[in-house]
Amino acid sequence: MKYIIIGLGNFGAPLGEKLTAMGNEVIGVDNHQSKVENLKETLSHTICMDATDEFTMKGLPWKETDIVIVAIGEDQGANIMVTAMLKNLKVNRLISRAINPLHEKVLQAIGVDEIVHPEEETAERWSKKLCLSNVVDSFELNEEYSLIEAKVPKKFIGKTVGSIQWRETYNLQVVTLIKKKEVKSVLGKTRSVSEIQGVISDDWKLEENHILVLYGNNEDLNAFLGKE
Repeated sequence: MKYIIIGLGNFGAPLGEKLTAMGNEVIGVDNHQSKVENLKETLSHTICMDATDEFTMKGLPWKETDIVIVAIGEDQGANIMVTAMLKNLKVNRLISRAINPLHEKVLQAIGVDEIVHPEEETAERWSKKLCLSNVVDSFELNEEYSLIEAKVPKKFIGKTVGSIQWRETYNLQVVTLIKKKEVKSVLGKTRSVSEIQGVISDDWKLEENHILVLYGNNEDLNAFLGKE
């Protein structure tokens, strides 16, 4: 996978290091030369540039990049400017950092679905979330067991929850389902919101816009996520 991380501070730098260590190609961008120099040996590529300059930003390989993360935390205005610019560039997948609740509302208003809260979520958690196939979110309970939110595998769409042998075949437990729906922001931009379905019955039919909340051993979860 190829990533571009904009902002190499206390969240962007460790996230970039972990993603690189996991075998991904990571381009790190920051306007402080010292940060770029410190990471040039641990990231795939580092670039010192002003990310709010649209002309220079257009020179980066956006179409070839799988995920772009705006990790700017010191300057809220720059974060919003860069995020809006990347929305206009139509990057493949955009994740942006929110500094406070008002900032998060602005990001949602311009159409950002995936928002990072570094004060609550670690770089390690996000690196695992980004590298595991089909994972929407994850939470490690300890070194062996986790709760994950995962997209419904294509082969399960249209089947009922009870018809799938979760424990017998996968050694996993379905905790609940999350249903995604599209809503419009105050600026008319469409964004996705999540509705937790609570306790689900065996006859609940799985749909493409459902997210499975699964509990299990990390090895079993990884094995399940590797199967389509």
